[in-house]
Amino acid sequence: MAENQTPQEDRTEQATAKRLEDARRKGQIPRSRELNMAVVLTTACVALYSDRAGIAASARSLMTNALRMDQAALTDPGYMSTALAEAMFTALRMCTPLFAALAAAAVLGAVAIGGFVFTPDPVSFKFERLDPVAGLGRMFSKNSLVEVLKALAKATVIIGFIVALLMGSTDALLGLSARSLNSAMAESSWLALLALAVSSAALLLIAAVDAPWQLWSHAQRMKMTRKEIEDEAKESDGRPEVRSRIRALQQETARRRMLADVAKADVVVTNPTHFAVALRYDDQRMRAPVVLAKGADLTAARIREIATGHKIALFESPLLARALYWSTDIGHEIPAPLYLAVAQVLTYVYRLRNARTLGGAWPEKPVIEVDPKLASGPQQRRRRRR
Repeated sequence: MAENQTPQEDRTEQATAKRLEDARRKGQIPRSRELNMAVVLTTACVALYSDRAGIAASARSLMTNALRMDQAALTDPGYMSTALAEAMFTALRMCTPLFAALAAAAVLGAVAIGGFVFTPDPVSFKFERLDPVAGLGRMFSKNSLVEVLKALAKATVIIGFIVALLMGSTDALLGLSARSLNSAMAESSWLALLALAVSSAALLLIAAVDAPWQLWSHAQRMKMTRKEIEDEAKESDGRPEVRSRIRALQQETARRRMLADVAKADVVVTNPTHFAVALRYDDQRMRAPVVLAKGADLTAARIREIATGHKIALFESPLLARALYWSTDIGHEIPAPLYLAVAQVLTYVYRLRNARTLGGAWPEKPVIEVDPKLASGPQQRRRRRR
């Protein structure tokens, strides 16, 4: 109702795909009745012309059998019902191809410019349709005026074409009475077919104007205001608070998944308190160590807690922890400049694990050297460029 009450001059924006689809579901699509009628009449004209010999023969046979009866038939009480049934069957067989062609043409003409839509919405009961004021408004609207003008123009054009045909065929019509029955039937059939062709041509001319008008008129009715477009965008994309909540839930889900992967790590490199990065390396399946989890502050504390609970080695190296945190995303391989440093850490962790399991000399903790540029965050890099 609100959409219909919005003045048309305020609707300056083209309809969105969603609005067009919603209107289509309600049965609001462009239709041209003139195009439909033109297609049906043209199909009838073509079908009759193509099978004129067969139709004429069937009609002649039907009339001959209907008017011919012998003396025995006149005294048979059941003859009339049998003859009527045979005549109806013959007429149906004669007209079936034509009816099939007309039915196909009617469907084709109806969906030519708007496509096929099946919806009960246009015929469903709505209380607002009982409003007499709204009914009067529809009766005297611009669309109603256009429909009246189209009806007058259609009648004028068709009548003009038929009058021109009759004036040009006056001699042929007057001469029918002087011809034999077969000749008169053939000539009258040809004149009727010609009249049908002229009517079809007149309707095609009207449809050539009406179809583009219906498309343009439908596009105008579907136009939207800027506010309607903004409201639709909000409904499609979601309200800002809803999007924020969804992002928060997604981040929380990703965080839980990341923390669950800490148990698979070989080592957790720490800052020692501000950063923590969990690494895993499988020389059979990986080209380089992969970051399973990383975090700062509270998340880093949680990573260290999980690693301690699963007896995963913690390696304190502030520069390496910051470099891994800033340079590598979760699930990605570490960059090439950090290969040597991480290799030293993993070698130390493996030796430490063997010493604890098998005994032997305790390995010496390596001194890790990392380029300070890799360990600086985005803000520090921007300040350094300045």
